[in-house]
Amino acid sequence: MSEFRLYIDLGLFHILDFSGYDHMLFVIAISAIYLLNDWRKVLVLITAFTIGHSITLALATLELVKYDVKFIEFLIPLTILITALSNLFTRDRLRFDATHRKSYTNYFYAGFFGTIHGLGFSSYLKVLLGGEQNILKPLFAFNVGLEIGQIIIMISFLILGNVFVDFFRVDRRDWKMIISSIILGISLTLILGTNYLF
Repeated sequence: MSEFRLYIDLGLFHILDFSGYDHMLFVIAISAIYLLNDWRKVLVLITAFTIGHSITLALATLELVKYDVKFIEFLIPLTILITALSNLFTRDRLRFDATHRKSYTNYFYAGFFGTIHGLGFSSYLKVLLGGEQNILKPLFAFNVGLEIGQIIIMISFLILGNVFVDFFRVDRRDWKMIISSIILGISLTLILGTNYLF
């Protein structure tokens, strides 16, 4: 197996590892208001998120930025909570159409929140890279793996949404509200678990 493929696999399995489910929750929170036929819109959001976390992942891995690990551990679930809250208060008629101004705001937020999550990934990647001389190729490969993993989570969740809405006749708005409320509760528990505010 090539080194490039190795780091792709490491990125892929890192995002799909249930012990780091906070990043999965964020991808699901982004996807919660959509169904499978909206996959292109969600893909743009996911890619904006990837671009954001690629930037800070690179900067932190190269040790060009310093950060408080405890603060990042607090901010990551906070980004999930904000996304879930946004879902709950988004009117169904505003489906984040590509032509709607709100969609561009969402792309910005996805990218910005990605910068926070990138710092969360960086500790893991630093350990993996160890004494690597040239980290650019492994860094890029790791991000490719993360993106593939996020797309797998997104598509799986969108298919699940279609199953409930199309086959079990769950109202689309109810689906969005139920999933976003569950994510909101989990993210609040994660925030309280950081003990950052106390």
